[in-house]
Amino acid sequence: MDTTTQPTTDTGPRVALVTGASGGIGRAVATRLGADGMAVGVHYAGNRDRAQETADAVVAAGGRAELISGDVADETAVAAMFEQLESMFGGVDVVAHTAGVMKLSPLAELSLDDFDSMHRTNVRGVIVVSREAARRVRDGGAIVNFSSSVVKLALPGYAAYAASKGAVDALTPVLAKEMRGRDVTVNSVAPGPTATPLFLDGKTPEAIDSLRTMTPLERLGAPEDIAETVAHLAGPARWINGQVIYANGGII
Repeated sequence: MDTTTQPTTDTGPRVALVTGASGGIGRAVATRLGADGMAVGVHYAGNRDRAQETADAVVAAGGRAELISGDVADETAVAAMFEQLESMFGGVDVVAHTAGVMKLSPLAELSLDDFDSMHRTNVRGVIVVSREAARRVRDGGAIVNFSSSVVKLALPGYAAYAASKGAVDALTPVLAKEMRGRDVTVNSVAPGPTATPLFLDGKTPEAIDSLRTMTPLERLGAPEDIAETVAHLAGPARWINGQVIYANGGII
């Protein structure tokens, strides 16, 4: 995308908060938004060194970067994250909430501790970040949450994870309607199999190959594929609102 077409605010470039930006899809999203001329809050939960690598990539791509740390499920920490960006850059225009946890198990063998941990990040975290975004994102902005294609694919072993992402699907059109009159879009991106450490961890080469061949394009997605979709929703796609966008290479 030609960065010269990206709108700016009265005080400078648009400002994005990208949660879970220390690696994988989050890093690709932060870097892409930086390339589009945005100032990016690079959020991380624990690995500052990896977050710094993302921040360096954002700057190298042409953007500005500020490291942001905090628990996405803690309302005080999330409010502080927004306040840090507002203090540094004057406000927040885009929130791309990529942070998530994936723990797989057949439902009959599911650890409820694992479920509670995943629910805290994937459901409560989305609620907390979205609530703060709804209060603070400037007019003309965008809120982009993350669902997953497994909500529809119904793959064995993904029941609890898919349930947590189904909550994102339900929230998306409701929040879009609640933002009426604000000129703020609310959408979710639902990636398919994407070559990230989160996705590849624990999978056999045979399982990965099987998932690769599920797509008509016969490859796994790359984080940059997903970042392209987020950049569209965060920038020019002002008439896409209240939608869950399946970025999965055509898996049905």
